[in-house]
Amino acid sequence: MVEATAKRRARGGGGAARRAERTAVRIETAKFIERNIPNFEVLTEEALEVIETNAETVLAEIGVNFINNPAALARWREAGAEVVGERVRIPRGLARQLCATAPSSFVQHARNPERTVEIGGKSLVLAPVYGPPFVRDAAGGRRYATMADFENFVKLGYMSKWLHHSGGTVCEPTDIPVNKRHLDMLYAHMSLSDKPFMGSVTDPMRAQDSVEMCEILFGKEFVQNNTVMTSLININSPLTFDDVMMGALEIYAKANQACIVSPFIVGGAMAPVSVAGTLTQVLAEVLAGIAYSQLVRPGAPVIFGAFVTSIDMNSGAPTFGTPEASMITYGAGQLARRLGLPFRSAGSFTGSKLPDAQAAYETANSLNMGLLSGVNFMLHSCGWLEGGLVSSFEKFVMDADQLGVLHKLAAGVQVDDDAQAMGAIAEVGPGGHYLGCDHTQAHFKGAFWKSDLLDYKPFETWEEEGARDTQALASLRVEKLLSDYQKPALDPAIDEALKAYIDAKKAAMPDAFM
Repeated sequence: MVEATAKRRARGGGGAARRAERTAVRIETAKFIERNIPNFEVLTEEALEVIETNAETVLAEIGVNFINNPAALARWREAGAEVVGERVRIPRGLARQLCATAPSSFVQHARNPERTVEIGGKSLVLAPVYGPPFVRDAAGGRRYATMADFENFVKLGYMSKWLHHSGGTVCEPTDIPVNKRHLDMLYAHMSLSDKPFMGSVTDPMRAQDSVEMCEILFGKEFVQNNTVMTSLININSPLTFDDVMMGALEIYAKANQACIVSPFIVGGAMAPVSVAGTLTQVLAEVLAGIAYSQLVRPGAPVIFGAFVTSIDMNSGAPTFGTPEASMITYGAGQLARRLGLPFRSAGSFTGSKLPDAQAAYETANSLNMGLLSGVNFMLHSCGWLEGGLVSSFEKFVMDADQLGVLHKLAAGVQVDDDAQAMGAIAEVGPGGHYLGCDHTQAHFKGAFWKSDLLDYKPFETWEEEGARDTQALASLRVEKLLSDYQKPALDPAIDEALKAYIDAKKAAMPDAFM
């Protein structure tokens, strides 16, 4: 009797342990995607050569403007370009020659080495939404973003398994002075997450602050010899490079930190309405921007960027998930690969005001386009709403969940002996089922990708649980992830040094909200 009771207790203890294991909080981050599928290419060799020739014509005969930046004009003049006023005309072949020193791939280190990513080649690194001044959630609706919102997005990014990167300005916290908020945002990325992150680009001095804070976090010598930041340098399309963005690029290039050189294209407004015309302008702008980074420091890591949308000719509003944007993105991927450069584009793009069916359609089109076009760094991969004006908490977790689909698709189709499953087919035979066969039992846990959000329950169960739609499920998911959040450890001495740096910087200047 005693022995039987002991056995029952042992079994009960094992069951409790298994239940505890199932309910324990596990913070997982999937490795960055390594594609095992081909890229989708829409341009023939002849079309590529036409676009490349036309881009060289744009640079040589029309030129680009480098405004309010005498140092840039001097660099271009010394490199052999024709400089008249602020217009720079780049001889055929010069920009391409300069771009040749940029690496085809690079490693961005995270403070947790397990989160370090490789950008280039067949990799795909996923980063969250960037830049919106507004946030939205089901409870509070649409409102200006605060620092508390920003910190919650960083926490969600850290807790999201399929997201490899913490990003940058996941929302713009308007309750902190403009000239100081970059310090708080960087500290949030550094302290609330241990994934890679982006630096500030809104002023060259803020870029310098970003480098110096990284030197505290990683060590000065490590930063000098390694890339620990990736930052977004937008071109003022058409064909204009302003002193703020170029000033930030100069800081980062000198420090061997990576820059995404990215035209900001709204077809029909900032670029031609045709796919070939837009690709010509994109290539010309990228060539000029990346070439300039190599004038600052040969070998500085850079990414060929392409943010692409078209315009609604009735309202003037940008549109997303459209066939034209897809064609441009596929073509830009081909052009980037011909230059031997990493490629940035795509995201969870939508013009919808809510995380609804429109948002889902447009986002799915945009995410799949990014996977198939060979994107290596996908900014805005989750959370984007209302044409980039809003960071949505519900959409963040909806999109982050679907990023798992990209991981599964990118793995391709296995055809080894086990995947062929000939033994299983023979075991089951005609008229049987596979639920209990050895092959199914061996693989059922990981055979199929599983959503952590979407509802697949029978109608009766779904109705009993409140007939919740996807946004309602996403609200619960946000709540759970934030309640489960556990801050990654940070060396107390480094943490204190970062706080002291921020305090000193803030004390040295008055608040500015413009």
